[in-house]
Amino acid sequence: MTDGYAIVDPETVPDDRFQTCESTVRRLTGPLGAEEMRVNQVVVDAGEVTTPHTHEGQEEVFVAMTEGQIAIEGEVQDVPRGGVVRVHEDTVRNLCNHTETRHVWLAFGAPPVGTAEDFGAYVVEDER
Repeated sequence: MTDGYAIVDPETVPDDRFQTCESTVRRLTGPLGAEEMRVNQVVVDAGEVTTPHTHEGQEEVFVAMTEGQIAIEGEVQDVPRGGVVRVHEDTVRNLCNHTETRHVWLAFGAPPVGTAEDFGAYVVEDER
């Protein structure tokens, strides 16, 4: 990283897994030097579903790099390539893939919750 900006090719960042599901995540926060948000690339293979969650204190924005699907409060939404989804901190959401093709997302969370290595607890309230 240079002073004031960073350019990162997600393909150069090692694959990891979320602590709650098997979807591939590339944690871009550290390589980008981001301090005021979390940034991740999430790869959701055909048939995969990430864990429904909220992030107490953190709003999220998802950018579909391919066509994708996101469940908001349990309702699946189809998102076109390049589509942008903002989700309030209290809204239950999860990325899902009920198609035959891989979905790739960029996920931005602000303000940051947890650390770049540990996103903090996912919160899903029983009343939902």
